[in-house]
Amino acid sequence: MEQSVEKYDVKKVHRDLYSPRRGDFAVVEVPPMRYLAIDGHGDPNTSEEYADAVGALYAVGYTLKFADKKATGRDLAVGPLEGLWRAADPQAFVRRDKTSWEWTMLVPLPEWIGSEQVEQTAAAVREKKNLPAAAAVRVLALAEGTSLQILHVGSYDDEGPVLARLHDEVMPDGGWTFGGDHHEIYLNDPRRTEPSRLRTILRQPVRPI
Repeated sequence: MEQSVEKYDVKKVHRDLYSPRRGDFAVVEVPPMRYLAIDGHGDPNTSEEYADAVGALYAVGYTLKFADKKATGRDLAVGPLEGLWRAADPQAFVRRDKTSWEWTMLVPLPEWIGSEQVEQTAAAVREKKNLPAAAAVRVLALAEGTSLQILHVGSYDDEGPVLARLHDEVMPDGGWTFGGDHHEIYLNDPRRTEPSRLRTILRQPVRPI
């Protein structure tokens, strides 16, 4: 059980999902997981909505961390930023047509923190920190199951060829089709990391054709 971990760190509890080796796409089985989530639309590089959403997501996440530790003594490491990305045309990701992207940004949430606690915390953060976007933070339960994932090292804009190979070769050759939203896990802070050194897990839930 997650509660038995002295310090809950999603990257250690689910090491196989958060520490992939560089190489080719690997098949992983992703268990049901819970997240803090917030939705939006548009280019994450230029959208004020995106910046506000990520700021609110982390404000709620860290407020939950400190409140839970004060109340229970449990130590919670706030997980990495993650994102679900979708578009009417999957080739929009290969083309990097960011204006057409819909996104749901995520921070992993342990099972013992309930939805009511998240709602109350989000409301308090909105009021005390003057962050209107915090009102949109919610709990998302995600069951991705069988997925293909790879560690991408480099700029986010260099993901196009990797995703093209996934869509045009790896998935057809394995007899798979899309089984959920494109999922990215950001292992570095892009504000403090050279683009060439960014480490991003690219994950695609799949199902048999």
